[in-house]
Amino acid sequence: MKIELAGSYGYRRMIRSSLPSILMMLAISVYSIVDGLFVSNYTGTTSFAALNLIWPSIMMTGAIGLMFGTGGSAYVAMILGQGDKERACRAFSMVVRTLFIAGLVMTVLFFILIRPISVMLGATDEMLGHCVRYGRIVLLAMPFYMTQMAFQSFYMTAEMPQLGTKLTIICGITNIVLDALFIVVFGWGLTGAAIATAAGMAVGGIFPLFYFSSTRWNKTHLRFVSTRTEGRSILQVCSNGLSEYIGNISLSIVSMCYNLQLMKLIGEKGVAIYGILMYIGFVYASVFIGFNLAISPVISYNYGAQNHAELRRLLRRSLVLLFCAGTVLTVLSEVLSGPMAGIFVSYDPELKSLTAHAIRLYMISFMICGLNMFISAFFTALNNGLVSAVAAFTRTLVFELGSVFILPLIWGLDGVWLAVDLADVLALIMSAILLVTFRSRYKY
Repeated sequence: MKIELAGSYGYRRMIRSSLPSILMMLAISVYSIVDGLFVSNYTGTTSFAALNLIWPSIMMTGAIGLMFGTGGSAYVAMILGQGDKERACRAFSMVVRTLFIAGLVMTVLFFILIRPISVMLGATDEMLGHCVRYGRIVLLAMPFYMTQMAFQSFYMTAEMPQLGTKLTIICGITNIVLDALFIVVFGWGLTGAAIATAAGMAVGGIFPLFYFSSTRWNKTHLRFVSTRTEGRSILQVCSNGLSEYIGNISLSIVSMCYNLQLMKLIGEKGVAIYGILMYIGFVYASVFIGFNLAISPVISYNYGAQNHAELRRLLRRSLVLLFCAGTVLTVLSEVLSGPMAGIFVSYDPELKSLTAHAIRLYMISFMICGLNMFISAFFTALNNGLVSAVAAFTRTLVFELGSVFILPLIWGLDGVWLAVDLADVLALIMSAILLVTFRSRYKY
């Protein structure tokens, strides 16, 4: 089923249009935590802690793909809204080609530096070998993972979000099957988990490169064409998607700081608990990210078409839907914290109890964090990367980073789990200020 960017979007159409992207992100989140489930239950706490220690730095590299994807899809969708399909295809081709080259360069650099990076992150002698081995294997597929991240946005701009959903499910099945085979059957431990993850990444990144190059299978209005690289356009794409990159890189930096704090307070167990929170949080956030991926090109299209009335409706209805979704997710966390913790650490009653308590405190933030994420994505869709970056930057690198160092001085370990709650409250105030400040400029 094709989903068009043009036309009026009521609540029902918004939900129906965003479901494929939400399912795609949910599938990504599920297969992203499969490694953690297998590693935690079959190889022990040290390997699990090592995986969670190195993963944020890997995501910092992968987030470059999200930057190119969100910034590029907003740029391409705006051009489509202006009615120039040929120019849109040239821009699309230029963005993907530039991203893949950047991915190769970043992969080589990270591959070389991963050992000192692991040490800097606080890896113990026992954890260091695990971090380096897992990271280097996964990095072999990083250019394809960056491509996969970028196409999460481009599938909706191509009006074919279901294609991304189906591909992501295939990637997830690949990862899960290989995890079971390599870890459980062959006993390869963390090495098997890394190979399974890299295989899933490769599938997700290689397919769209072939699909959008095909004149036989590709029936969308986006296709790869010959084009030269325009430095100004790439700069606009990167600056426009900068907020998503800052949001992800900030989350990775904050995650590193969480791990450093937790290593001081309760050691490896704290890192394992935080890893579980990240897995659950990723599943929850995938609902918001999927919604934003689907609605952002629609916002960009209407902005390009100067349809201000539809912009206002999209903003108002999106905020309502995301608040309702966030409330449901928060209630689920409070009610099901015990079973959620048990999925990962049922073998350790003490660790399970600590994890359940952390879930109840940490997940309160999801009642409002979807609103903050959308407002940042909203300005990206309006091709205002600077304002979007300010919203993303203050939420994580200012509010949350500050909270994770200050609140533990008052409440100890509980202060670590409550840091994100305070950060999202402060970020919501900032988001409201930004919306009011730019209302007259964009007429939403």
